[in-house]
Amino acid sequence: MKRLATALAATLIAFGGPAMAETAYDFSFQSIDGQPLPMSTFKGKTVLVVNTASFCGYTPQYEGLQSLWEDNKDKDVVVLGVPANNFGAQEPGSNDEIKDFCESKYDVSFPLTEKVSVKGGDIHPFYKWAAETLGDDNAPKWNFHKYLVDGNGKLIAAFPSKVTPESDEIKSAIAKAKM
Repeated sequence: MKRLATALAATLIAFGGPAMAETAYDFSFQSIDGQPLPMSTFKGKTVLVVNTASFCGYTPQYEGLQSLWEDNKDKDVVVLGVPANNFGAQEPGSNDEIKDFCESKYDVSFPLTEKVSVKGGDIHPFYKWAAETLGDDNAPKWNFHKYLVDGNGKLIAAFPSKVTPESDEIKSAIAKAKM
């Protein structure tokens, strides 16, 4: 029993749930290629985290996300695409299929994670933390929901799907985050 309690405590410490997390840097994804992608990789940078899908009415936002990435990657701004199949089964493919789609259709070169869940019982810990931090009203309701993380790992804004990457709302939030 003592071993079980020790193992459980070690697991909770190692994987720190949302209640223990203080910043986005406390979380990690796997890249679309299967490599570890800790959020701490982006320390000091402003990160726009977007749950994506290949077969959604908002899928053309990939163009705006790619433009945002190209225009700002040398200015310490990162776009992080997070494929998810939670809304309308609009991301049914494998990680390889998603990557191929993004690269061939939209010339995506910004980082992509492996497909994860952004809601429900199997929600990725980052998304659970984000919803708890900003409130359920700011949790993803559909594909292409966006979270903005500042250079200190603080979650500072959420944008619903209809807010495009080219919008003044996102541009001004990024500028403010960099101050």
